[in-house]
Amino acid sequence: MSESTTEFVAESKVSGNQANIPAYVRRELGIDDGDLLRWRFAEDGTLSVEVVHRREGTFDGFEGYDGGPGGDVVVDHDTFGLGPAADEPDE
Repeated sequence: MSESTTEFVAESKVSGNQANIPAYVRRELGIDDGDLLRWRFAEDGTLSVEVVHRREGTFDGFEGYDGGPGGDVVVDHDTFGLGPAADEPDE
């Protein structure tokens, strides 16, 4: 991308108070789903936009639960203070 900060790159049409980011701009700045745009007004009336890239997806680093062994849901259900389901007879 050019080093000039005043170069005209692309334009978008506003529709329903929303504007699309042109594909060229998205590619050049590496903008992807989940990234944020921070809008700032300068005293001279110029507008700047900062791209804040999402570090990773919500569960990208999740490797599973390392807790104890699983249990029997039917037996353990009452352990957590929950009674039998409405269609289950009381024992």
